[in-house]
Amino acid sequence: MLEKFGLGWNLGNQMDAFNNGVSGETAWGNPKATQTTFNKVKAAGFTTVRIPVTWMGHIGDAPEYKIEEAWLNRVAELVGYAENAGLNAVINMHHDGGDSKYWLNIKGAANNAEIQAQVLAQIEAMWTQIAEKFKDKGDFLVFEAFNEIHDGGWGWGTNREDGGKQYKCLNEWNQKFVDAVRATGGNNATRILGIPAYCTNVDIAIENFVMPEDAAENRLMLSVHSYDPYDYALSATKSEWGHTADMSKKVSGDNELQIRTMFEKIYVNFIEKGIPVYMGEFGCVNRATEREQAFQQYYLKYFTKAAKEYGVPCFIWDNGADGAGNECHAFIDHATGEYSSAGAEAAIRAMTTAYRSDYSLEDIYNQAPIF
Repeated sequence: MLEKFGLGWNLGNQMDAFNNGVSGETAWGNPKATQTTFNKVKAAGFTTVRIPVTWMGHIGDAPEYKIEEAWLNRVAELVGYAENAGLNAVINMHHDGGDSKYWLNIKGAANNAEIQAQVLAQIEAMWTQIAEKFKDKGDFLVFEAFNEIHDGGWGWGTNREDGGKQYKCLNEWNQKFVDAVRATGGNNATRILGIPAYCTNVDIAIENFVMPEDAAENRLMLSVHSYDPYDYALSATKSEWGHTADMSKKVSGDNELQIRTMFEKIYVNFIEKGIPVYMGEFGCVNRATEREQAFQQYYLKYFTKAAKEYGVPCFIWDNGADGAGNECHAFIDHATGEYSSAGAEAAIRAMTTAYRSDYSLEDIYNQAPIF
């Protein structure tokens, strides 16, 4: 699986964006993606594009839950761009399950059998339609059941005290997804499917994840995410990372060991046991100064090389948000495929070069920034 999916890029805050319960490609400020976008993503060194999709606002009434044709066709057009560019593609159900506020309501389903039954019926109806749309597409296309399913607590909510009810619900959702896709036949009978852990959290996955049963052999992959450490990679309250960083500007402890430990857990608990894993999202927000950018590049090099050494394909998050600091993940312009900034280009080139180089993780460690 590592060889097939390799290093990936997310077309984030695009088809997954929404306002007032209606998803729209430009709803959060990104321009429409083009064939050129995908061609240049491929040229930048990526193998796979993840295309998150929110379906809210384009879904008919029960029991058919018919998906609006224009929306499904636009998803298909983007998948076609990936195919034309020679990229693998991943599509999913993204913010439909955000914070238990929408129809993929994990908290409600865990406490009400009627809600759980309704959600399962809608999952079956919608994934059947999506699968039928793409049943003739080759195995470059992957279906990912859902995104970061949680109750609003990001893994620290009532899931910690409900006796496993939410985990059980998600395991049933994942099984319904697999069954619905396989039932459509064609290439979907053996298509690779991504199965998310609760909140795509590695530690919760180790404790509670159950891989669905599948008629196809070895065609399911566990999906997890990582923006660790949060204070550095996502919120940017810390500006440096690693063993050469200023102690006052980094997250405490052995930063490199923290990353290796996470991947070691993934390897021992899943990959070594025959369960492939991919990291559908990881990232490190952009920085403003040359010094901070040097540590960002080091983090991305170290993270992706560790992912490769432990056999985990990983996809960087790109939400198109320009600037530096909290949530600023603009790397490649979503309309033109050009790099969003000189700093973004340096970050991507550092990452892709390290991923494909013969350097070991120790070599990259020894190349950490020194000021």
